Parts: sequence; C-alpha cells; structure tokens
Amino acid sequence: MKLTLWTYEGPTHMGAMRIADSMENVHYVLHAPQGDTYADLLFTMIERSDHRPPVTYTTFQARDLGGDTAGVVQNAVRAAAERFKPDLMLVGESCTAELIQDQPATLALGLGLSLPIVPLELPSYSRKENFGASETLYHIVRSLLKDREVSERTERPSVNLLGPSSLGFRSRDNVIEVERLLESVGIAVNVCAPLGASPADLERLPQAWANLCLYPEVAETTARWLNKQFKQPMVTKVPIGVSATQDCLKELCELLSLPPPPERSQSRLPWYSRSVDSTYLTGKRVFVFGDATHACAAARIARDELGFEVVGLGTYSREFARGVRALAKEMGLTALITEDYLEVEQVVTELSPELVLGTQMERHIAKRLGVPCALISAPFHVQDCPARYSPTMGWEGANVLFDSWVHPLMMGLEEHLLGMFREDFEFGNGAVPSHLHNSAAADSSPQAVAIADSADDTPEVAVVAETESVVWTDDAVGELKKIPFFVRGKARNNTERFAVEQGVAKITVETLYDAKAHFSR
Repeated sequence: MKLTLWTYEGPTHMGAMRIADSMENVHYVLHAPQGDTYADLLFTMIERSDHRPPVTYTTFQARDLGGDTAGVVQNAVRAAAERFKPDLMLVGESCTAELIQDQPATLALGLGLSLPIVPLELPSYSRKENFGASETLYHIVRSLLKDREVSERTERPSVNLLGPSSLGFRSRDNVIEVERLLESVGIAVNVCAPLGASPADLERLPQAWANLCLYPEVAETTARWLNKQFKQPMVTKVPIGVSATQDCLKELCELLSLPPPPERSQSRLPWYSRSVDSTYLTGKRVFVFGDATHACAAARIARDELGFEVVGLGTYSREFARGVRALAKEMGLTALITEDYLEVEQVVTELSPELVLGTQMERHIAKRLGVPCALISAPFHVQDCPARYSPTMGWEGANVLFDSWVHPLMMGLEEHLLGMFREDFEFGNGAVPSHLHNSAAADSSPQAVAIADSADDTPEVAVVAETESVVWTDDAVGELKKIPFFVRGKARNNTERFAVEQGVAKITVETLYDAKAHFSR
C-alpha cells in the first residue's frame, strides 16, 4: 500500500461497507481499531445519507493487543446479532486489523448463530475499494444461491440491474432512469442489486431473463457467476450517452426476442451539440480520467457525440485497464493507468487541455491549472450528490452530460466579452468573470494577467512567466489576453515552448505570432 495525500479508492473494507449500506436487513461486523470508524462519515457527509451505515466496529484499542482480541470479535458479533437481528451478517477486518491475524470471519462462523454469516477475507494491502465491493457482492450472492437449481423465468421479459450502490456515481438517479428506459421497450426489472435489495430479493435473481451490468467494477464478477450457474446472459453495454443507450436497448431487445427499439433518440444532446456554435465547442481538446467504465464512456461521447478531440485517456481501475488501453489505442493515444494523482497532474499540465473530464481529484488539478472541469466518476464530493434528479445514464442522462460538460466551456464567453469591452464604464480593470475566483486578478502570471488587468499601471513592467527562462513584455501580455479563454492556456504554453526552443529570452508580440505560425503548420 502506498501512502499518499489523496487516493482514488479507499481500502477494501470500504467497498464491503458500501455493499452493506446499499442493502436492506444486512449488517457488517468490522474488526477494526478505534480510529477506523471514520468511514461512517463518508456516507453521511458526502452522500448525505439519512442513516449511518449498518456497521458494528469491534474498536479494539492499544491496551487490548496484550489480551484476547479474538474475544472482542466474538462479543461484537453476538451483540450485533441480538440487537439488529439482520437477515444476513458480513464479518471482516480493516487493513489495520489484518496485521493482527485474528481471522474474525472464522471466529464468527464458530459461534453457531442461526443467521447466515458471509465471511470476508479481503486483501487490504494489494487491492482497493472497488475490488472489495465486487468481492462482497459476489460472496453474498454465491452464499445465498450456490445450492439453488435453475429457476423458472418471470412471465414477462425481465432483467436484473447489477452494480448500483452507495457512494456509486449517481446510482440513485441512474436506477430510476434505466427502469424508465427498459419499461419503454417492454422490459421489467426483476431485482436491482445491491442498492435497495434484501437477501430475500437476491434469492430471486435467477428468475430474470438476463443481467444488465450497470457498474462493472462492482458487479461484473457476480454477473459472470450468474451466467455460469444459471445460464443468464450478461449485457455489459452501459447506457451512458446517446449511442451507448441505443446500443444497450438494441442488444437487450435482440437477446430477449423483443421488437427493436425506435431509432430516434429521445435526448436533446444530438440536436444541441449540432446547434451550438462550432467555434466554441468543436475540436476542443479534452482529457478524460476516471474509473474504467465512465472514462471509456466519456471518451466516446466526447469524440463521437460532441465533436471534441480526446487528447488523453486514463483510469485508476487497474483490473479494468485492458478496455481503456484498447480504446486509447483506437484513438491514437497511450492510456494513462495510474493511482498517483501527481502523475495525472503532470500529464494534464503537459497536454494543456481545454476541458478535463474526471474525478474530484482532477477537479482540484484543473482548478490549480485554470482549466474547466466536469465530474464523470467517483471519487466525488457532496456537490456531486444533488438533491435534484440528475442521472448520467439513459436519454435524460445524455442531457445532463451535455449541460455538465458544455457549460464550463460556454462560461468562458463571459470572460472573452469582458476582454472585448474592458474599456467600457461597466467593466473595471479588476473585473473577473463570475465563474472564476477573485484571487485570479491578483496573480502575476501571464495566464492570470490575461484574465484580469493588474491594478499596477506602471508602464514597461515585464511579467515573468511560469517558465523562468523566458519573460513576457507588457505588449505581449496585452495581445495574449485577446485570445479567447478556452485556448489561452494552450497559446501561452506553445509560445513559451517556442521561445525556449528558439533561444528567445523575451517574448514580444512578434514572438507570439511567430509561435502561432510555427504550430499552425
């Protein structure tokens, strides 16, 4: 395990906790020291859940290490069973408790309790949160269905929705949208799991005609086991974007012998993307990073449905990196597979994209670099759990994606207008666009000076660029700020690189245009 300031995924026991919190009548006993109870806050603070996760911590302390910590586990399991009376109990350990090697799952099974107990042995130091969620769901389903014969299918064509969970990206709204989508073509939802499902619901999984895997990082292992055990076909085409939604419906209808879905999209995205002035959107350079499923979906939408140019694509999901590498190769790119946000920041800085589609980590990176950003994947913050209906799947999800991705670029128009009319009395020299932080005007870098004039009117003041080997003159800075916001960073970086390559120490207006001519060839 690598120590880091930020991390894209939590430890494996966080994934198990997500499954427990998603389900009904399930309780999780976690062998963990007192400090590991912080995990509760992620659900109540970020997802604004109205309840704490159904988790009992053994909360052993330092003084317990010299005694019988195994007894602490057994007492916690008994107390949780008596108090909460769950239909099923999960028992596991945190990464800290794993070092003690108490084997809490074995201890719990030895108590002879009447309720089903699912032991979790998750490798905390070699795997991460999504793996923990995937293994937990798989072990729950397998423990409940391993001795079950193939069941009769539902009378009406139906599917199981697999993967939506607590702390999953827009899971709540996506389930609603996908249910509506399926209903429109005559397909019922048999069970949605783990979100909102009880152990009794999971026992009905074999009755569905097929499984639709909405979040493969969480549910693909379970879907493959159901296919092997009950001959249920699996659909992994995630309906994110207009084309993928249409393809998902078409595949399901063919699989279930239903009439093909209408070819006409019910989303506004196709018409909106064609109607927006191409000067501001078409060909915009986009960097994409997130979990594998959402990163691949976002890259395809950006390229095929919005006319953007994808200049970078990557994921932190190492278990699903193969698909990301394949798509990156198709796009003429080299996939960035990493769990180090500093490596991602370095690549974003080098590529100088005009829009970043990523996680909460990329939002911080983009903010520091002054680049617009939209979230497409976990990890996310409370602002990405809106109270309003805001799916990212299906037809309405395509509308939400259009708004979320295009608006950050369109907001740059306001700044461009500020630059054009800066001498008018309505706009002061210190005016800053409403979507940018006021501190930008106080920054002395060319990028910030291009955003807002400095309050210092002293003539002939050279501004030192981020590249310390070159200096920008006032005239060059004035010319730079005439360039629209969305491409200004790219123009600045290209000019500085050109100046360094040509051995030019001071960037003038002529240097700026020479660089433009050089990179336009």
